[in-house]
Formats: sequence, C-alpha cells, structure tokens
Amino acid sequence: MSLKSVFSVLATLIILLVAVLIGRSLWTHYMDSPWTRDGRVRAEVINVAADVSGLVVEVPVRDNQVVKKGDLLMQIDPRRYEIAVQQAEALVASRKATLEMRRLNARRRAAMDNRVVSRESLDDASNTAAAAEADYQQALATLDAARLDLERTRVLAPADGYVTNLAVYAGDYARAGEPQLAVVDRHSFWIYGYFEETKLPHLREGDPVDVQLMSGQSLSGHVDSIARAIYDRDNPQSRELTADVNPTFNWVRLAQRIPVRIHIDDVPDDVLLSAGMTGTVIVRPQAEQP
Repeated sequence: MSLKSVFSVLATLIILLVAVLIGRSLWTHYMDSPWTRDGRVRAEVINVAADVSGLVVEVPVRDNQVVKKGDLLMQIDPRRYEIAVQQAEALVASRKATLEMRRLNARRRAAMDNRVVSRESLDDASNTAAAAEADYQQALATLDAARLDLERTRVLAPADGYVTNLAVYAGDYARAGEPQLAVVDRHSFWIYGYFEETKLPHLREGDPVDVQLMSGQSLSGHVDSIARAIYDRDNPQSRELTADVNPTFNWVRLAQRIPVRIHIDDVPDDVLLSAGMTGTVIVRPQAEQP
C-alpha cells in the first residue's frame, strides 16, 4: 500500500471520528442540556372592575396607555352616592340628637327619689339610652359605608403598568364586580420555560439563564422556582372523587413538560416585553460555571 493510500485512509478515519464525536456532542447537548424552545413571557394581569354600579361619565385613559398606581381609570357618576352620603349624615345627626335626649332622660330619672320613680322606670330609661347608642353607632357605620361607596366611584389604577383590553367608554353602565379593563403590572414580568422532565435533574434554583426571544433580542435571568405538579390527563378525577382510570394506554410515552419560572434580572431599554411572547430558554447550571 502506497503512502498516499495510507494518508487517505487515516484522513477518512479521522474525519469519521470527528463526525462521530461532533454528533455525540450534539446529541448529548440536545437530549441532556437544560434548554427548551418553549419559553413564554408572562405577567400579572389585573382585571379592573368598579366596586359600585353606575353610569360611566369619564374614561381618561386609552388602550395600551402607561399608567401609574393611583391614576384615574374610570369615573362613575357620583351624584347618587353624594345624595346617599347626605342622607347618612342626616341620619347620624338625628340619631345623635335622640341619643342625647335619651341620656338626659336617663340621668334625670336616676337623680329622682326612688319613691317618685320606680326601679322598672329607671331600667327602662337606661335601656332606651343604650338602644339609642346602638342606633347612633349603626348610623355612623352607614355613613362610613356611604362615604366608601362615594370614594369607590373613582376607579384607580391598582399598580404601575399598561392599560389593556379597554372595553368601557363614557356613557356605558358599569356593574359592580364586572371587569371593564385590565392593567398589566409592568414590574411583574417573568418567563415560564416548559422543560422536559428528563432535564429537571440538571436544574437548580438560582441557576443563571439566557433567554433568546423570537425577535432575536436577549434577556438574562435565573431560575426562580420549579412547578411541583401538573395535571394528569390519563388519570382524571371522577364525579365520585375516585380515580377515573383510562382502559387504554398509549404505548409511546413522551417526556412531560414541567413549568420552570424564570426571574428576569434585567430588561434592556430596547426590549419591549409583552405577555405571550415566546423564546428559547437556556439554563447554565452553576456546577458548569468556570
């Protein structure tokens, strides 16, 4: 065999060996390395509803507007609630006058001689004064409730964030408890990475994370927590609260995906986050750090 043939065989073997090593490395990286393409940007979305019912007279915000905590989002017509406060104030004044009269009557009877006023009459006067005191306290509570309702006609932003899904306008009727718009808390963005269960042994809370968004922009963060439960579709609960075992079984078993919460450490100024965005989540286990 010529020297040229020997070199050709060696070159072929070397190339084959390198290809095998590269293939094995890629396979190991794909199968074992803690990464996933199934990453989702999430945020706390607060459904905002009026605490009182009434006609909407002002909506000083627009859809997707930036708001600060305490900014006015919606104004309910306050006139009916102002009248309720006036009525409650009048009731308080009436109950207070009655209470003072009952107390005075009880003190006057207590000062009389026992031969002039019976013990029963004294007890009745004292009990009447106590009842008047309870009525007065009830009137004060009614006034506090009326003032609270009047205050709640101003629907305020519960957090710094962005108005979204605005579905109320001046002239609409708002019912108590029915959401009219939503506010995305700007300080609450996080990422859920859905990792295959075979990769969980490589994850630890606190591990640094790189996130590549579909837009091509990058974020950095760390593993905040790992979900401890997911729904078992093959073993749902029956109406009798017993296991509803499926009589059939899928022969091909796929690794379940477990949600891993990623805390975002820093958001670059040029990155616009929106709940629902997707990306690739790559975890760098601390044990592998240099």
